[in-house]
Amino acid sequence: MSAAHPRDEWLRAVSAWWGRWFGRCAVRVRDGVASEPVPEAPAGVPTRGVEGTLLPGLRDAHVHCGLVDLRTVRAGGISTADDLGSPADVLSRLRDDPAAPRLRFAGAFLTAPGGYPSDRAWALPGSFREVGSAADARVAVREQRRIGASFIKIALHSGAGPLLPESVVDTIVTTAHDAGLPVVAHAEGEGTFGMAMRHGVDRLAHTPWTEQLPDRVLAEAAESMVWISTLDIHGHGADTEARRTAIANLRTFAGYGGTVRYGTDLGNGPLPLGVNTREVAALLAAGLSPDEVLASMTDREAPPCWVAGGLDLDPGRFPGSLSTARVLG
Repeated sequence: MSAAHPRDEWLRAVSAWWGRWFGRCAVRVRDGVASEPVPEAPAGVPTRGVEGTLLPGLRDAHVHCGLVDLRTVRAGGISTADDLGSPADVLSRLRDDPAAPRLRFAGAFLTAPGGYPSDRAWALPGSFREVGSAADARVAVREQRRIGASFIKIALHSGAGPLLPESVVDTIVTTAHDAGLPVVAHAEGEGTFGMAMRHGVDRLAHTPWTEQLPDRVLAEAAESMVWISTLDIHGHGADTEARRTAIANLRTFAGYGGTVRYGTDLGNGPLPLGVNTREVAALLAAGLSPDEVLASMTDREAPPCWVAGGLDLDPGRFPGSLSTARVLG
């Protein structure tokens, strides 16, 4: 569809959430992206009624699309996804699949030679890129940008092989920022969170879970970082120490005004392929309200979603209600 001839459709809904709640309203969908709700569609234009609650597209901010069936993910209510480590050939094959979520991606993990995740069985060939020097770091960032990366991911995992030197981390972040690309870090183990903070990493791929961080550190992080939740990877519904630590860190981070993004790390163990009710419930347990959970999940540049029976805001029923969301179109 050319930009000169966009496809328009008007939808009528009983209710909608677009950063705030609307009653009966209409939205225009142009080339798959919905506009802000208005009281009614213009006179004389065809409209389609949608039962239930309209939402902007739902986004999972942490997936590994080479390890999951993305078509099933979209069928489960996710209309856009951020891939945080997959081979270029897999990304090329999936990025234009209309039956899959719309993709943004980091390309390959940038890691030290022999560093995480190079020794992991799940790490597909091409899903990581070993970086040996500052000069090599500049090349590696340009490689990811060339294949269309929207952000750069670095692996900082102490105790799991060699760690990128501070000077190389600094070069990666500086080069990415000079190219207009934010940097996402997998920060796990002693000293890695501090390294990410020192070098201006923009986003954490996971809420920190290996230690309870001091309030003053969380307050500082809230001013400069986005955290992707991934709370359910710690036990997949079981009450584990790692899950409790992550929820406590996220509660304080969000309390200081930190920006939270819903993300599940799809491909990492038995996670639902679609909206994860356990992840949503964990976000509520971390003190987020249903409106704040929706803000963490929605992407206004993605195909809209709807909850056919209407979204139930009761905290006990909200996760299950939201899991019935489906992508329009």
